[in-house]
Amino acid sequence: MKRVILCVVALATLLCGVSSASAQEKVKIRVFIGAQFEIGDYTGDRAGEFQHWYERYFTEAKAFEVAGAEKALFVNKDGVAGSVLGMGKVRSSSSMTALLADPRFDFSETYFIITGCGGTPPSVGTVASVFWSDWLVDYDLGHRWAYGEVPAGDPLFSPRKGYEDVRVLKINPALVAKAFELTKDTPLDDSEQSKKYRQKYPQKTAQRSPFVGVGTSLCSDTFFHGPGLSREAQYICDLYGAGTYSITEMEGMAVAYVIKKFGHADRVISLRTPVNFDQGNPNESTLEHLDPAPGNYPGGFSTGIHNAAKVGIRFVDHVVAHWNDWKNGVPQM
Repeated sequence: MKRVILCVVALATLLCGVSSASAQEKVKIRVFIGAQFEIGDYTGDRAGEFQHWYERYFTEAKAFEVAGAEKALFVNKDGVAGSVLGMGKVRSSSSMTALLADPRFDFSETYFIITGCGGTPPSVGTVASVFWSDWLVDYDLGHRWAYGEVPAGDPLFSPRKGYEDVRVLKINPALVAKAFELTKDTPLDDSEQSKKYRQKYPQKTAQRSPFVGVGTSLCSDTFFHGPGLSREAQYICDLYGAGTYSITEMEGMAVAYVIKKFGHADRVISLRTPVNFDQGNPNESTLEHLDPAPGNYPGGFSTGIHNAAKVGIRFVDHVVAHWNDWKNGVPQM
């Protein structure tokens, strides 16, 4: 009998040790990079939104398959993690939920970067620039009606009550300010095709060389396009007190909302590059700009995603190198 009791005690002790070890073996994530799509392989071919990040941080990283996530989660020895979340609000938010819910990972001190490409209004941005977002806004949540069904000049959109915390998020101002301060002078690439494309627009900002800026990121599953919908987009931002939109994209608010629900709203930031303008120049129609003739393409995709990675990598490297200053919150300026 005594031998049985000793065996039971030994087994209980062993199980407690295993449980304790398992808890200690959680993979701590310092920085998470969430891109939305990749083209082909992660390296060695035409780069999508994730490839430059992968080549910088994850060629020797461990890959974790996560149930419910679009793609694997890569984690390197410095605690930098990254994954392709999937395009659109549904896929990206589902992936983010799966990653955050996986008990193998510790996201309690993580900084989250939502990154990718988008469009920009020619009065605010230019092709291949890079924007840190100070606001995230959902373009879709609300009521809409057709032009002609209300008096001319009246709004065609009204926000729906009950979605106040879902449709807009103010990014931690200290995090935005620090990210911009660390990266504002990053040398950015340009292309001859983008230079030609910009000169077709009369706006001074549109004609600028690529720059690092700060502005609102507008999220929608609809590829809205043209000056009319651009005005509506800014009208929505004005309704919410969310500044001037600089980026149009498809995932930001949805992914950030998931991160917020897991308790990390003060550690999420968005980093986007506009690869085209969200409307045509004065000498072309909206449809002509959506389906350009050969030689009229913006030429900003490859350059822009490389620029976004250059800016983001500068920020990530700083955070990792000064982790003791960052782990408990954004350090003071």
